[in-house]
Amino acid sequence: MKAVFINEHGNIDKLKYGDIKEPEISSKEVLIKLKSASLNHLDIWVRQWIPGIKVEFPHILGSDGAGIIEQAGSDVKNVKVGDKVLLNPGVSCNACEQCNSGEHSQCSAFHILGEHVNGTYAEFVKAPFENVHPIPDGFSFEEAAAFPLVFLTAWRMLVSKARILAGETILILGIGGGVSSAALQIAKQIGAKVIVTSGDNEKIKKAKQAGAEEGINYNETDFVKEIRRITNKRGVDVVLDSIGAATWTKSLSCLAKGGRLITCGATTGPNPQTDIQRIFWNQISIFGSTMGNRKEFLQVLSLFNVNRIKPIIDSVFPLKNFKDAQAKMEDKKQFGKIVISIPE
Repeated sequence: MKAVFINEHGNIDKLKYGDIKEPEISSKEVLIKLKSASLNHLDIWVRQWIPGIKVEFPHILGSDGAGIIEQAGSDVKNVKVGDKVLLNPGVSCNACEQCNSGEHSQCSAFHILGEHVNGTYAEFVKAPFENVHPIPDGFSFEEAAAFPLVFLTAWRMLVSKARILAGETILILGIGGGVSSAALQIAKQIGAKVIVTSGDNEKIKKAKQAGAEEGINYNETDFVKEIRRITNKRGVDVVLDSIGAATWTKSLSCLAKGGRLITCGATTGPNPQTDIQRIFWNQISIFGSTMGNRKEFLQVLSLFNVNRIKPIIDSVFPLKNFKDAQAKMEDKKQFGKIVISIPE
């Protein structure tokens, strides 16, 4: 089968396009003929190398995908050959204490398609039957491939962890990527007021078109001062910060008393200075979050099936133009998801 893979970690030139052996499935797995995949920043980090993560080469990138069931193992009952499906990219053991309590993303054996095992930049991918779900009615393969990882991550952050409520105000740092744009859509569905930051006025314009009430260009003004102005010195109820060291202190400064800071990443560094007095005096809560569990994934599917919202897609590239797609993401040029179409 045709696939995009790496034989070693490094820059974008390490990405290769060629033939890889088609995966073989077990009795509890399915083989999916992929029609679309989508990019996540995780793909770039895996390509460059994540400390502590070991992969077998050649390694196929990609966590999100949608397609048609090509084969189903003998123990698979929830889907059948010919079904149109999408993937939950988080795979767990289903037997440990965390899995039995419903917290699959805390499983000690938890892994993500494309990070620890071969992923979706390919004509075919295999996955446990528990990780495949019917595509929502009215969704294209591109739309179905665009939402799983980022919407699951954003849903767990905002709904399960921060418990954001209608009428509250949320600050989303660095609008434009998949998680931040998903968080914007989820927050608006809940009825929250959304403020975003970006260094790009065009991204701020697009965020406002998608429902954000306010946008702050952090290259033109101090966003902490702007938050104090916008909120009449009160601060916001929730800050979503996946940037890390560069913004951590400012994120804490933007919060109202009793506010919540939620993070799923640290792209500028994992070891910021923290004003502990501010945390306990203002009774601030800090939450860490990674991916989500199966119950949350079904809740996200309901968001699409019932509320009929669709993920924001920036652009679609054919599989053979994979380097152009990753270069656009690496240069932070997108607003929403970058999708790859996989030809017959």
